[in-house]
Amino acid sequence: MISGEAAYRRCEEITWSQARNFAYGIRLLPPPKRRAMAALYALARRIDDVGDGDWPQQRKLVALEELHSTIDALEAGENVDPDDPVLVGVGHAASQYPIPVAALHEIVQGCELDVRGHTYVTMEDTVRYCRLVAGSVGRLSLGVFGTKSTPEAATGRADGAGGAAQPSVAVEDLADDLGVALQLTNMLRDVVEDHRMGRIYLPEQERERFGLLPGQWAPPESAAALLRFVAGQAVMWFEQGLELLEHLDYRSKACTAAMAGIYRRLLDRIMAQPEAVLSGRISLPTHQKALAAVRSLAGVRP
Repeated sequence: MISGEAAYRRCEEITWSQARNFAYGIRLLPPPKRRAMAALYALARRIDDVGDGDWPQQRKLVALEELHSTIDALEAGENVDPDDPVLVGVGHAASQYPIPVAALHEIVQGCELDVRGHTYVTMEDTVRYCRLVAGSVGRLSLGVFGTKSTPEAATGRADGAGGAAQPSVAVEDLADDLGVALQLTNMLRDVVEDHRMGRIYLPEQERERFGLLPGQWAPPESAAALLRFVAGQAVMWFEQGLELLEHLDYRSKACTAAMAGIYRRLLDRIMAQPEAVLSGRISLPTHQKALAAVRSLAGVRP
């Protein structure tokens, strides 16, 4: 059986090596919350890796169904593999913070849509997918962060006699909205990469309205117009979701603002030159990511 400390170390190794933008934010958290967030990231990464891997479709679907069972066990306070550092880390984090573990099911559901080659017809369909794979992460994170109105959650204490109060529905909605903004930005950045995997997340109704050819990102001027339109939608979700910052303590606020700031800068680049994403993935240089983290510590809103 692996110890909790060793499990967290492994989860942090996974996070630092793979999380990119996410890691800039969670490094600003105090160590207990940082470790909990790394454990959640590591499990979310594992789920994504199933969906994005090279296995045949049916094997992926079986693996995702097994992950549903694993999440059920974690929610019940059980662990199907005490030697698995990721599961041990998530289980320990869930014992310390009021994490809505069931939200992990939504990430699995999003991957199932990917594996089945789901088509998104309307903008509402695309947003619904964003809520599954990213809004869920916002709500999971909120369980670790706590809110100003739930001091028990902020300290990470939960017990069997009522435990820590859950954040209000309104605050959960804000976390969900911010997740939509981040995921829409991801979709815009990864248009070419997703297309290679046979995935088009932006809605067919909008693609048709802007004059794109079926199954293609052409003609380029039509694609650029659609990308700019969706970027505008992402801006609106950012404006709603960033209200979450007013409900968080200083370190959690800095963490969230750093991640949001990185993505907001990325979105600005896409809005200024949407045709660039058709040539490959856009990213921010390291110094701009670091600047977003510094600005978040200074309390500057993204």
